[in-house]
Amino acid sequence: MPARSRKKNASSRPPAPAPQAAYFNRELSWLSFDRRVLEQAQSASHPLLERVKFLAIVSSNLDEFFEIRVAGLMQQMDSGVIEPGPDGLSPQEQLRRIHSVVASLVEDQYRCWQGSLVPALAKEGIEFRSASDLSASELNWVRAYFRDQVHPVLTPLALDQAHPFPQLGNKTLNVVVSLQNPEQPEADCLVAILPVPRILPRLVPIAPARQGPQRFIFLSEIIKLCAEELFPGYQLTSAHAFRITRNSDLYIDEEEAENLLKKIEEELRNLRRNEAVRLEIEAGVDEAIFTTLCNHLRLSHEYVFRFNGPLNLLRLLSLADIERPDLKYPPFDPVNLSPLRDPARIFDVLREQDVMLHHPYDAFTPVVNFVEEAARDPQVFAIKQTLYRTSGDSSIVRALMEASRNGKQVTALIELKARFDEANNIQWAKQLEEAGVHVVYGLVGVKIHCKLCLVVRREGSRLRHYAHLGTGNYHPRTARLYTDLSYFTARINITRDVAQVFNSLTGFGQSLTFRHLLVAPYNFHQRINDLIDREAANARAGRPAVIRAKMNALVDKATIGALYAASQAGVKIELVVRGICCLVPGLPGLSENIRVRSIVGRFLEHARVYCFGNAGGEPIVLAGSGDWMPRNFLRRVEVIFPVEDPALRRWILEELFPTELRDTASARILHASGAYLPPGRRSGERLFSAQGHFMADAVARARARAARP
Repeated sequence: MPARSRKKNASSRPPAPAPQAAYFNRELSWLSFDRRVLEQAQSASHPLLERVKFLAIVSSNLDEFFEIRVAGLMQQMDSGVIEPGPDGLSPQEQLRRIHSVVASLVEDQYRCWQGSLVPALAKEGIEFRSASDLSASELNWVRAYFRDQVHPVLTPLALDQAHPFPQLGNKTLNVVVSLQNPEQPEADCLVAILPVPRILPRLVPIAPARQGPQRFIFLSEIIKLCAEELFPGYQLTSAHAFRITRNSDLYIDEEEAENLLKKIEEELRNLRRNEAVRLEIEAGVDEAIFTTLCNHLRLSHEYVFRFNGPLNLLRLLSLADIERPDLKYPPFDPVNLSPLRDPARIFDVLREQDVMLHHPYDAFTPVVNFVEEAARDPQVFAIKQTLYRTSGDSSIVRALMEASRNGKQVTALIELKARFDEANNIQWAKQLEEAGVHVVYGLVGVKIHCKLCLVVRREGSRLRHYAHLGTGNYHPRTARLYTDLSYFTARINITRDVAQVFNSLTGFGQSLTFRHLLVAPYNFHQRINDLIDREAANARAGRPAVIRAKMNALVDKATIGALYAASQAGVKIELVVRGICCLVPGLPGLSENIRVRSIVGRFLEHARVYCFGNAGGEPIVLAGSGDWMPRNFLRRVEVIFPVEDPALRRWILEELFPTELRDTASARILHASGAYLPPGRRSGERLFSAQGHFMADAVARARARAARP
């Protein structure tokens, strides 16, 4: 499904070639986002347990970064690739800089944990113990816990000539121990590895039934303390926890894979055997043991990180289960005040008007109700649905199965290659098939990333189509954590294109034309760049010209070049880019009219919204599933939809963007140096949070509704 080449607009000038300095490195920009997340953990403006969660998210992000991005660069190195990217950096130079940045980031992460969060938690009665800190009674409890819960599931693996180095799973906890035979003190130490099963909790509450402060100890500390019990007759001389990160990208030649489902299941089983890309190990390990590990893993030292603290701070997320509301964000319940709040009237309402929801401030409930009502409505003949990620207990998937059992034609397009959700999606696919749903497993060469649901309903003598199009996944849990837009419509021009998208995904289609939707890999890239060029032409002609865009990532070189040309023409460009941004703003003569900000706060900013001034006509407002990245333009099926309802378009232009551009609490402005700095404020001006504003607005709307007679 090749993308069409972009046509040149006759009224626009070709963009001047941008210097290499005009592109930030993608990988370093990713790490810059992690730095902004770490800043949330360091900030006392967030409740204490929320700061712990931000710290854990940094670890999760770094895991994915090494599993995918660093792994890719290492593969390029192994393949002899030396060509620089758009930023002028070769894979080798990128890896060198990545090591330096990650080392500093991790050092600050552990400084935040040990120097700030641990003391603050202790003041709140949440204490962390190391083996040396345990009182006599705590030590007795820990040893009993080890004997009862840990010892039975541990299997020591010796490292010697008779025992090959074991296959250690990706991101699993392991403890390497050194042992001495007391009867032969002159003999060399023996070495063994204790792989720790995932079923064991990594953060253990000590004597949880006791009154007083809540005390925790990391599982690795328990194992190091008690490991000697696994080796009768030997003396434990050292024990250190370590963790291996492996290349986790699936290697699938889809042209050769006759059954994509079976091939992906096979590859998932093989992930643990993929090449190591990082070793995390506690400081103080014996150099001989350290060298042995590195040699077996075939890792040079720049991929090794030594810690003075617990490995894998992601495990701190379990602290979120502590019943301490005073240490968490005040509870916020999304409001269900939309015209679709009455499930029985959903189709009646949509015949009269379009509806947009702003999650998580607006409840996700109408999205679920839309599918559930379609499943039960005897007038509904067919439901078509894309599923990229969904929850482990998905009400939407259950509704699709119910619809199939009710005799409706139900088609589910499940993307098996959704990174890190492959296994979950395979399970849902099998259950849907058992219920009689027609399941389509993605397409060769591209991922199905669009968020679409189409309902076909008989009304009188005609069939009417209803559609939901979104910027986020059909995932009720993340809909409470991510900011996204949901758009419901029965407009014939939109639903006709949605139907064509589904037909192209389930059947065959080459020269597809979409009149109203921007669909990758067909016309998304071309249309976005044409719209940017049109704004540039308007500016050169002396007409008002403005671009406002909100996305997760901006990477595509051609689109960045078009934005530079638009800036040179005088277009005012405001970008809200949460994560990776390769565009360099504020360069004289190139991008001085471009301003970029990132918002990192309580909720993950996830919506993609694109607005173009369109001088002489109605502003063009688009939203959908795709970022401005090569993968979204060319290697994914994305759908971007026009917001045609005047009131909804006005809300985006006059409320959504102005509010986010006012943010001084969670926003950071990207400078030409690559630094993200807080927005300037006038003396005495209070911090303003866009997310706080939208939450307060939702609460106010709910109260106003409740006050009505």
